[in-house]
Amino acid sequence: MSDESTVEYQGRSRAEKFQAATARWSDVTGAHELHFEGNALVGSGEGASLRVEGDRLASRVHAHLEIRPDGVWVRDLGSRNGTFVDTLRVAEARLPEVGAFTVGATRVSVEVSSETRPVWPTDRFGPLVGASPAMRELFMRLSRIAAADAPVLVQGETGTGKELVARAIHETGPRARRPFVVVDCGALPGNLLESELFGHARGAFTGAVSSHLGAVEVAAEGTIFLDEIGELPIDLQPKLLRALESNTFRRVGETEQRPIKARFVAATHRDLAAMVNAGTFREDLLFRLNVLPVRVPPLRERTDDIPLVVEHMLRSRGAPPLEVPMSELLTRPWPGNVRELRSFVERALTLGPAEALSLTTSPAGSAPAVLAATPGGFPAIDVGIAFKDVRDAVLEHLERTYVTEALRAHGGNVSAVAEASGLARSYVHRLIRKHDLDR
Repeated sequence: MSDESTVEYQGRSRAEKFQAATARWSDVTGAHELHFEGNALVGSGEGASLRVEGDRLASRVHAHLEIRPDGVWVRDLGSRNGTFVDTLRVAEARLPEVGAFTVGATRVSVEVSSETRPVWPTDRFGPLVGASPAMRELFMRLSRIAAADAPVLVQGETGTGKELVARAIHETGPRARRPFVVVDCGALPGNLLESELFGHARGAFTGAVSSHLGAVEVAAEGTIFLDEIGELPIDLQPKLLRALESNTFRRVGETEQRPIKARFVAATHRDLAAMVNAGTFREDLLFRLNVLPVRVPPLRERTDDIPLVVEHMLRSRGAPPLEVPMSELLTRPWPGNVRELRSFVERALTLGPAEALSLTTSPAGSAPAVLAATPGGFPAIDVGIAFKDVRDAVLEHLERTYVTEALRAHGGNVSAVAEASGLARSYVHRLIRKHDLDR
């Protein structure tokens, strides 16, 4: 954004009240205080925003603090020695307005406060739509991020619109006239993904009959969007880290280092910090990507936006208003978020609102609407739906069904589920929360 547009915005800004928090702790380097909004990563690693130095009992990536509408929550990230509230070891817990938790040997006190800060003055930001305070605060943050060059990590649940956030950053920033190149890290095997990202020379491998430009060259001075960065193979992660650190890359099969001029924006619905402790994602790569973090709120945290989003979807299709009580839409959980809402609108325009509602937000344990059961018990794939939507639906169905049956088999004992499944307890808890299985 230009200075002129920023000044124009500031002249018509609004202010809203939001929750913030202040954390205080002491370590070998003395007393510290951290004022944060949204979330903070806790650990002994250099990239942690709340860093406890010299505490050998604290993991480098130990816990996560998040401000939610009902207060500050602390979540353990699969640390070696656990996270404690009072004397109770927790996977996740809500702290009192003036509370404390312990990581390793370090006690951290947290105090919640309210503050007034500016939010975006309209319900649009690039391709994004939203009038809720949460979205206008997000738009304000994106307006600042768009003007920068540092890497961005967009995190949010499946279907929240992470790619639209990346496009908004690109389209409202100084790189808007340059290419926006998408690399889906979950769609290709590692050897092909490296070529897709960095390109390859002729003869670099079997089938490489000609040279190929990778995303970093195609993007030029534009933006590279690394979708589903949590799926990036572990052996390719050092190569991406090296490219981010040096702003150079090497085509597969070449020795020449070439400059990178594009900006990186990555996105994932996975908990990368927990993956670090599980050994499936590099800590240094997480910190390098997470220079400018963005959290996209799920639809259930901004239900007031549903009428506006539906209206926008209908208008973009030149369709008339739907004959459906808005209360029917406002009370649904929408686990698939905006993507699920979009599917509902498309079904409603074809099948009618009543039938579309009957196919929306399937009961726990049943197959999603994009899948149909076959006589063999496996879901039949509807190739008329985008691969990414089907993949996400299959994963959602797998997670919900597996954890539901595992909890039933082990009498609701999360520790037993974790041991039997080979998953970390914190990850099992996250799946339980994600799919509302604790009700």
